Amino acid sequence: MLIRTARPDDAPRVVALRSLVHPYLVRGIASTRQMIAQPPPEENWAAWVAETDGQITGWVSAFRNAQTSEPDFGDISTLHVHPGHRGRGAGTALLTAALAHLRSLRVRRVRTWALTDSLPYARRHGFTPSRELRYSALDLRPAPPMPEPPAGVRLLPLTGLDPYQVYLLDDAAAPDEPGDVPVDATSYSYWRSECWENPGLDRDASTVAEVDGALVALSLVKRDGDRMWSDYTATRPEYRGRGLARLTKQAALHRAAGNGVRTAYTANDEANAPMLAINTRLGYRQTASSWSCLRELT
Repeated sequence: MLIRTARPDDAPRVVALRSLVHPYLVRGIASTRQMIAQPPPEENWAAWVAETDGQITGWVSAFRNAQTSEPDFGDISTLHVHPGHRGRGAGTALLTAALAHLRSLRVRRVRTWALTDSLPYARRHGFTPSRELRYSALDLRPAPPMPEPPAGVRLLPLTGLDPYQVYLLDDAAAPDEPGDVPVDATSYSYWRSECWENPGLDRDASTVAEVDGALVALSLVKRDGDRMWSDYTATRPEYRGRGLARLTKQAALHRAAGNGVRTAYTANDEANAPMLAINTRLGYRQTASSWSCLRELT
């Protein structure tokens, strides 16, 4: 077994491993290759793979969180090992590499995510479970009907819109998103790199609600083949309570299904009752849970 830095050409095998361990996560080969080759400079992002007999059997990435004002906060993302190669030290070796990277960045507080079955492992390595994240799936056969917006509301695809205006909407809606840290420091350059220029972003399916010429709600879709991920659905605070989040998400699902998507996935914090209710109304069913886990670094 070899632990080494991830390379862009690893992308197909990384996606295959992720699809096996986390079938509800959607990130295709092109966007994975871009993530490895061109990570946002704000994050000091790095990733490692475990390689066994020429096969990629494990993965982890680590980075400084560039979306929060909390100082010295970092993330360890998607640490996973092939089921047939567990118990041989790959996970611990990958975790050690990730923690060393964060220490070099002088990160003092770390978050990772652990499936329920992996919580004992997380605790053994000093992490304390904090919040549940619920993954849900929706079969898009048949496709949800296109919703009829109320008077004065237009449901527009992302195609052709000014990305800066979409960023301003995203930035206004994100700070009160439930989580361990506030999402209140996302720069336009970071958002453009991570969202707008992501090869997986489906601009034809992603939908915004426009009221009096202003963009007030959105539902972003990232796609890989016939699967999609509802990346973010939100409404400006002053426009909440009008059902606009449900309208934009239903419209995005309808458009995605019309272009060949068969299964939609999403995830929500346990405390995000409004979004969980919208998903239930749209027909989503929970498929898995993971837990955010926190640790202080010394």
